[in-house]
Amino acid sequence: MAFPQRDLRQIHRRLVPIMVAPLLITVLTGSLFQVASLAGNTADFYWLLELHRGHFGPVNLEVIYPFLNALGLLLLLASGAMIWWTTRPRQRQRP
Repeated sequence: MAFPQRDLRQIHRRLVPIMVAPLLITVLTGSLFQVASLAGNTADFYWLLELHRGHFGPVNLEVIYPFLNALGLLLLLASGAMIWWTTRPRQRQRP
């Protein structure tokens, strides 16, 4: 199934701003909690793990947050790979 280059770029361009925040939250909170764990100080930083799992105060998205994160990341990877594949230079065959 071939998508026009313009449509692929539009999908990718619209998805990036939506996915930046959740992916940054996931990466930063996971990494910082791991640092706290290595320092033996997990009790004081349990709130990072809560954010990492999708529990944002009164809004609890723990059930769907990982799936939305994964779906968004897969769509970004797929659209980015398809854009890259269609725009990379083709090697010329020698006669």
